[in-house]
Amino acid sequence: MAAKKDKTQKKEYRPISPDTLLSIQDLHVWFELRKFGFGHAGYVRAVDNVSFDLRRKETIALVGESGCGKSSLMKTILGINIPTKGDVLYEGKPMTGFSRKELNWYRSKVGYVQQDPYGALAPFMNIKSVMEEPLIIHGVKDKKERLERIHKAFEEVKLTPVDEFLPKFPHMLSGGQQQRVVIARAMILNPTLLVADEPVSMLDASVRVEILKLLRGLQEAHDLAVIYITHDLSTVRYFSERIFVMYAGKVIEKANVDEIVMNAQHPYTHALLAATSDPDAKNVDEYQDVPPGEPPSLVKPPAGCRFHPRCSKMIQGVCDVKEPPEFEQVKDHFVHCWLYE
Repeated sequence: MAAKKDKTQKKEYRPISPDTLLSIQDLHVWFELRKFGFGHAGYVRAVDNVSFDLRRKETIALVGESGCGKSSLMKTILGINIPTKGDVLYEGKPMTGFSRKELNWYRSKVGYVQQDPYGALAPFMNIKSVMEEPLIIHGVKDKKERLERIHKAFEEVKLTPVDEFLPKFPHMLSGGQQQRVVIARAMILNPTLLVADEPVSMLDASVRVEILKLLRGLQEAHDLAVIYITHDLSTVRYFSERIFVMYAGKVIEKANVDEIVMNAQHPYTHALLAATSDPDAKNVDEYQDVPPGEPPSLVKPPAGCRFHPRCSKMIQGVCDVKEPPEFEQVKDHFVHCWLYE
């Protein structure tokens, strides 16, 4: 159960540039806990004071371990979760102020590619019905127009001949074909933003490259902005312009891809890079930097830096007491870590 929107906050937003498509402003998404179904028992602080801007036609990657808040942030961007505090601005318009009609319009502008393609497709609907559904919901009444748009979408994702796929059901397709259907459905309403939630994690290694190339081609052809959510830095460096590293509900480091890969500053980012798959057995010693333990509870996160219980560089009396602000040691490279004070 999500916490109620904080109605006492002032509607003041930081300035954004004209080329900003999506602006995340001091976003908090907390879920209320109930004790035995009754009475307040605290909050799960899934997203805790996150801010960033996404430019038009840009691809950013949200990376971090499972449970770091990536999916909760994604669902808020999609308009599923209601922010507890802060807001999401699309083209300068705050989402929390949207009417039902405006929210429906916004959702037509944001395509969503799910992690599990088979789970994302209704098993009792054939592919034609799966593709028609969003068009019908958003008022495309002409059957001929719907069919033309489906054919165009399928040709773009390389599912041809189209008429052979339309009568089939999801279980009759391979995993790669299912994911192409999911991508085609995400593109069917001509969005300006594509949210891809670990779109290749359920696929074979050989298919992953094809799907990432497909997404890149669609982005370039349609001038899409893309939010790529993953825990795998090995794919991020070939697909994104900037990386945002999340840990325990917070963005702790952000910079362009090359800067993060070559000059990571936060100890947690170093750990993620060290844990990246490497087929060369000679590099096994690099895995010694992987931190011990598990991510903290988001119900009672630790004081100070949330990574300090697992950090080998923790400064006693500082990291465990005060939450680090944002430092910019290198231009456009931001990190929340007391090592860079």
